[in-house]
Amino acid sequence: MTEASESKSWPGAISAVTLFVEDLPATRQFYLDIFDLPIHYEDDDSAVFKLGDILINLLKIREAPDLIAPAVVAPADSGARFQFTIEVDDVDATCAELVVRGVELLNGPMNRPWGIRTASFQDPAGHIWEIAK
Repeated sequence: MTEASESKSWPGAISAVTLFVEDLPATRQFYLDIFDLPIHYEDDDSAVFKLGDILINLLKIREAPDLIAPAVVAPADSGARFQFTIEVDDVDATCAELVVRGVELLNGPMNRPWGIRTASFQDPAGHIWEIAK
């Protein structure tokens, strides 16, 4: 092994994910209510939550072009391009709790051919979350 390949700096763990949102107050409230996470940081343009070791940054979409230029921000109605997966102990029990909290499931709970049980839902900005066991 070379010295560079022994280093843990690349690739490192994901430290933050920034989600572009049209309605920051509604999406912020969703994360407070559904994930029951405390606010790690917030200002007029963003709300940041700590999920395990990862920061979830909700950023007003009008601020996104400055962050990713020259790339283009996709509109919310362009369709899903990714999903986040959270491991849980009991998919069915977690789904029941999510429904109590007002979440409408997109699918599941269901057994997948690759041997796991999953269900999915989305936040107000259209980001898809999957729970899995």
